[in-house]
Amino acid sequence: MKFRLDQDSLGKVKIPADAYYGAFTGRAIRQYNVTGNKSHENLTKSFVMIKRSAAVANMKTKAIDARRGKAIVSACDKVLAGKYVDQFVVDMINSGAGTAFNMNSNEVISNVALEVLDKKKGQYEFLHPNDHVNMSQSSNDTYPTAMHVAILMNLNDAIPAIDILIKSLSKKAEQFSAFKKIGRTHLMDALPVTLGSEFDAYATSVAKARKEITGARKELQYIALGGTAVGTGANTPKGYRKIAIAELGKIAKLPLKPEKDMQHGLQSKFAVVNLSSALRNLALEVGKIANDVRLMASGPIAGLAELGIPAVHAGSSIMPGKVNPSLAECMNMVCFNIIGNDTTVSYAAQGGQFELNVMLPGMLKCMLESTDMIKNFFPIFSANLIDGLTANRDKLRADIENSPVIVTLLTPKIGYLKSAELFKESLKTGKTIRELVVSKRLMSSKEIDSLFG
Repeated sequence: MKFRLDQDSLGKVKIPADAYYGAFTGRAIRQYNVTGNKSHENLTKSFVMIKRSAAVANMKTKAIDARRGKAIVSACDKVLAGKYVDQFVVDMINSGAGTAFNMNSNEVISNVALEVLDKKKGQYEFLHPNDHVNMSQSSNDTYPTAMHVAILMNLNDAIPAIDILIKSLSKKAEQFSAFKKIGRTHLMDALPVTLGSEFDAYATSVAKARKEITGARKELQYIALGGTAVGTGANTPKGYRKIAIAELGKIAKLPLKPEKDMQHGLQSKFAVVNLSSALRNLALEVGKIANDVRLMASGPIAGLAELGIPAVHAGSSIMPGKVNPSLAECMNMVCFNIIGNDTTVSYAAQGGQFELNVMLPGMLKCMLESTDMIKNFFPIFSANLIDGLTANRDKLRADIENSPVIVTLLTPKIGYLKSAELFKESLKTGKTIRELVVSKRLMSSKEIDSLFG
């Protein structure tokens, strides 16, 4: 492999000759070997869109000459078209405040722009990563901005995935609307409900969680780009911030707005935590649904056996014919991870000090992971499990008939004490409440049907 010597403020670094990143990145990849995962696609896009928007704003405010500015824009367009993305090599968890990734972006764009200008990589005297690509910017304001933009881009895919689940649950609620079953409280028999009403309640829970997520999304639309160091806006030309944010909103196709208090925008991560907690709440609701499905599908002989689940693959490597609720189990693990990610985000949010939260890369990794899991797995869970659920109507009916707890519905007719006696007798003799009531001529079978048929 051939190498070149690339230089930054600390000195020269040996870099692969064909690499578009430079000295800062070369140092960073040796220090930040953390997750083994390079930049998320939407983080890369967000940063490149920020650099492009900054170059446009710098040209319009005469802070940079058109030749250099257009070269930077051209370089950004090449990356956004899918080229050079393998050059964004810094680990998702890197230096505090994401400085390493900001510089990775500056160096790649600088070296691509140099080639646009018919120069060689590393000839920074013509176009410099800091002086030109990072002009009017700081890691202090670019990373928080990229964070918001990347999360919003991920949400554009995650929210439709939530909608798919709501639709599947609602369809199943309608399909099961006439299927009466025993309700349960404390895991014990309770009054009858319908299987459809259970799924309708599930759809309501997910819809409520979705509403909170879309509400939290609005706060992320406010960005602190132009705040540079500690929110002061130092080293930015007049008019830069307004132009840069407008350009970024246009290229990202997002309704971005300037954060009124830039210092708040850099030191507080309220908007991110607000969304993270909404994602956690969604995970809590969906995890509960997955648990219920697993319980209702348990059996088929020694469990509840109220639901039949579609076989997506063999359930066991040793027990032939076994069908497991594998997708529900996977959904539980997805939800556990989202909950864990929220815990990390919460700690990172309060782990900032004074004018800057430096824990952003760790927070962003969690947020993108959570929304990726929603985007990727919710449609599979909906189509391959929820849509394929079937109801064991005979079992549901038999459970109602055989459960002594339905005597509760007779209480207004025969009184609490008599109902309690029937409950005990049913448990002792094994006779159903219907059999006992009819044999004692307390009510007719037709009258019982009108109560819990």
